Amino acid sequence: MPFEVCQEIKQGGLQNFAVFEFERAIGLNKQTQSLQIAPFLLNSLDLGEAAVIQLALNYSIKIVCIDELAGRRLARLNGLALTGSIGILLKFKELNPSFSVRSAIQNMLDHKIRLSRTVIEFALKNSQEIEPD
Repeated sequence: MPFEVCQEIKQGGLQNFAVFEFERAIGLNKQTQSLQIAPFLLNSLDLGEAAVIQLALNYSIKIVCIDELAGRRLARLNGLALTGSIGILLKFKELNPSFSVRSAIQNMLDHKIRLSRTVIEFALKNSQEIEPD
Protein backbone atom coordinates (compact mmCIF):
# COMPACT_ATOMS: atom_id res chain seq x y z
CA MET A 1 0.00 0.00 0.00
CA PRO A 2 1.53 3.31 -1.03
CA PHE A 3 2.61 5.74 1.70
CA GLU A 4 0.24 8.32 0.24
CA VAL A 5 -2.77 6.04 0.70
CA CYS A 6 -1.67 5.15 4.22
CA GLN A 7 -1.64 8.86 5.06
CA GLU A 8 -5.12 9.35 3.57
CA ILE A 9 -6.51 6.47 5.62
CA LYS A 10 -4.82 7.65 8.82
CA GLN A 11 -6.48 11.04 8.37
CA GLY A 12 -9.78 9.17 8.60
CA GLY A 13 -12.01 11.69 6.90
CA LEU A 14 -14.72 13.40 8.90
CA GLN A 15 -15.57 10.37 11.04
CA ASN A 16 -12.21 8.60 11.49
CA PHE A 17 -13.72 5.73 9.50
CA ALA A 18 -11.64 2.52 9.69
CA VAL A 19 -8.51 4.18 11.11
CA PHE A 20 -8.41 1.78 14.06
CA GLU A 21 -8.86 -1.27 11.81
CA PHE A 22 -6.20 -0.01 9.40
CA GLU A 23 -3.68 0.46 12.21
CA ARG A 24 -4.32 -3.09 13.46
CA ALA A 25 -4.38 -4.73 10.02
CA ILE A 26 -1.80 -7.40 9.43
CA GLY A 27 -0.70 -8.64 6.05
CA LEU A 28 -0.63 -5.19 4.45
CA ASN A 29 2.69 -4.11 3.02
CA LYS A 30 2.51 -0.43 4.00
CA GLN A 31 5.15 1.68 2.29
CA THR A 32 6.98 4.12 4.58
CA GLN A 33 8.22 6.60 1.99
CA SER A 34 6.54 8.78 -0.61
CA LEU A 35 6.69 7.73 -4.22
CA GLN A 36 7.95 9.79 -7.09
CA ILE A 37 4.76 9.89 -9.14
CA ALA A 38 4.65 10.61 -12.86
CA PRO A 39 3.25 14.09 -13.55
CA PHE A 40 0.63 12.64 -15.90
CA LEU A 41 -0.83 10.55 -13.08
CA LEU A 42 -0.70 13.45 -10.62
CA ASN A 43 -2.44 15.76 -13.07
CA SER A 44 -5.13 13.20 -13.90
CA LEU A 45 -6.02 11.62 -10.54
CA ASP A 46 -6.11 12.30 -6.85
CA LEU A 47 -2.90 11.56 -4.97
CA GLY A 48 -3.98 8.18 -3.59
CA GLU A 49 -5.05 6.71 -6.90
CA ALA A 50 -1.99 8.10 -8.68
CA ALA A 51 0.20 6.51 -6.00
CA VAL A 52 -1.53 3.12 -6.33
CA ILE A 53 -0.93 3.05 -10.07
CA GLN A 54 2.65 4.29 -9.75
CA LEU A 55 3.48 1.67 -7.10
CA ALA A 56 2.00 -1.05 -9.30
CA LEU A 57 4.06 0.11 -12.27
CA ASN A 58 7.25 0.40 -10.20
CA TYR A 59 6.97 -3.10 -8.76
CA SER A 60 5.18 -4.95 -11.59
CA ILE A 61 2.08 -5.46 -9.46
CA LYS A 62 -0.62 -6.84 -11.74
CA ILE A 63 -3.83 -5.95 -9.89
CA VAL A 64 -4.80 -2.76 -8.08
CA CYS A 65 -7.69 -1.73 -5.86
CA ILE A 66 -9.28 1.44 -7.19
CA ASP A 67 -12.94 2.44 -6.93
CA GLU A 68 -13.00 5.78 -8.74
CA LEU A 69 -13.86 5.69 -12.45
CA ALA A 70 -11.00 7.90 -13.67
CA GLY A 71 -8.47 5.86 -11.70
CA ARG A 72 -9.87 2.62 -13.06
CA ARG A 73 -9.59 3.91 -16.63
CA LEU A 74 -5.96 4.97 -16.20
CA ALA A 75 -5.11 1.69 -14.48
CA ARG A 76 -6.54 -0.22 -17.45
CA LEU A 77 -4.64 1.99 -19.89
CA ASN A 78 -1.49 0.99 -18.03
CA GLY A 79 -2.30 -2.71 -18.40
CA LEU A 80 -3.36 -3.24 -14.79
CA ALA A 81 -6.16 -5.53 -13.65
CA LEU A 82 -8.65 -4.10 -11.18
CA THR A 83 -10.57 -4.83 -8.06
CA GLY A 84 -12.41 -2.47 -5.76
CA SER A 85 -13.45 -2.30 -2.13
CA ILE A 86 -16.15 -4.90 -2.67
CA GLY A 87 -13.65 -7.22 -4.36
CA ILE A 88 -11.41 -6.93 -1.31
CA LEU A 89 -14.34 -7.75 1.00
CA LEU A 90 -15.22 -10.81 -1.09
CA LYS A 91 -11.62 -12.03 -1.04
CA PHE A 92 -11.50 -11.60 2.73
CA LYS A 93 -14.75 -13.58 3.02
CA GLU A 94 -13.08 -16.44 1.11
CA LEU A 95 -10.24 -16.43 3.65
CA ASN A 96 -12.48 -15.91 6.68
CA PRO A 97 -15.95 -17.44 6.17
CA SER A 98 -17.29 -15.95 9.42
CA PHE A 99 -16.69 -12.43 8.08
CA SER A 100 -19.93 -10.61 7.26
CA VAL A 101 -19.87 -8.81 3.93
CA ARG A 102 -23.37 -7.54 4.71
CA SER A 103 -22.16 -5.88 7.93
CA ALA A 104 -19.13 -4.38 6.20
CA ILE A 105 -21.33 -2.92 3.46
CA GLN A 106 -23.75 -1.51 6.03
CA ASN A 107 -20.82 0.08 7.86
CA MET A 108 -19.65 1.67 4.61
CA LEU A 109 -23.15 3.00 3.88
CA ASP A 110 -23.45 4.33 7.44
CA HIS A 111 -20.24 6.29 6.81
CA LYS A 112 -21.61 7.83 3.61
CA ILE A 113 -19.64 5.64 1.23
CA ARG A 114 -21.80 5.32 -1.84
CA LEU A 115 -22.46 1.92 -3.34
CA SER A 116 -24.96 1.17 -6.06
CA ARG A 117 -27.77 -1.31 -5.45
CA THR A 118 -26.25 -3.45 -8.24
CA VAL A 119 -22.86 -3.58 -6.49
CA ILE A 120 -24.46 -4.41 -3.15
CA GLU A 121 -26.55 -7.20 -4.67
CA PHE A 122 -23.47 -8.56 -6.48
CA ALA A 123 -21.50 -8.60 -3.22
CA LEU A 124 -24.25 -10.29 -1.22
CA LYS A 125 -24.85 -12.90 -3.91
CA ASN A 126 -21.15 -13.71 -4.30
CA SER A 127 -20.63 -13.87 -0.54
CA GLN A 128 -23.69 -16.14 -0.30
CA GLU A 129 -25.24 -13.69 2.15
CA ILE A 130 -28.21 -12.76 0.01
CA GLU A 131 -31.54 -13.24 1.70
CA PRO A 132 -33.79 -15.84 0.08
CA ASP A 133 -36.83 -14.52 -1.81
